[in-house]
Amino acid sequence: MATTPSVSEIDYPSSDGRPLAETPIHRKNLLSLIDILERRYADDPWVYVSGNMMMYYVPGDKRRHVSPDVFLARGVSRDKPRDYYLVWEEHAPDLVIEITSASTRDEDLVGKMSLYQDVLHVREYFLFDPHAEYLDPPLQGFRLDPAGKYALIQPIEGRLPSEVTGLDFEVDGEFLRPLDPVAGHWLLPSHELLEAAEAAREQERVLRLRADQQRAQAEKQRIRAEEERARAEEERVRAAAELTESSAENDRLRRELEALRRQLGDRAS
Repeated sequence: MATTPSVSEIDYPSSDGRPLAETPIHRKNLLSLIDILERRYADDPWVYVSGNMMMYYVPGDKRRHVSPDVFLARGVSRDKPRDYYLVWEEHAPDLVIEITSASTRDEDLVGKMSLYQDVLHVREYFLFDPHAEYLDPPLQGFRLDPAGKYALIQPIEGRLPSEVTGLDFEVDGEFLRPLDPVAGHWLLPSHELLEAAEAAREQERVLRLRADQQRAQAEKQRIRAEEERARAEEERVRAAAELTESSAENDRLRRELEALRRQLGDRAS
């Protein structure tokens, strides 16, 4: 007699065969947000951040799954190895971000929204339309109200605050930027931080080179001034020597003239 495999023995697929993202912009947003949130909680082993991962929410049913673009779950081990996410073994995410488009409009606004609200009870759900194909405004956020229904998160100075993360989300062209309201600046993905560090190093190199050139120019000017002072001193010494020589010559001529006058005076007497 065949035995039914237990929930833990079922081979849950780790991929649905769909591409990571629809466009390069969708992919860049997805990867950047995961990178930023992972580094944000790098010191907390009980905050799990991932995305584009198969998430199963009915034990034993491989067909009941969803794959959020980005999600964050508090109280879930970051270091536990997993190829897929089993909600009944962990718990549902506290935050989900979907990078949406016109082609996924119905899925993101109806199917997933209903699932996240009514089944998984995801506390916060953000939708970002990087190409502004249908969402107006292109960034919208929802938070569960006391009745367990999604209510629109109201913007503050054009940003949507997240209670789950303590961050504000803001649109920057085709990118969704998390902003730290305490520090007052965006949290950048690793590649942008590396680019900024490289730019800072290049600027430092240019400033150092410019300072070296300025010091070299100042040294040249100092040497030139020293040479000019030396030439001026030589000219002064030569002029003084010529003056001394001229004075001595004048004294000699005066003495000779006096001697000649005495001789003429003696002859006349």
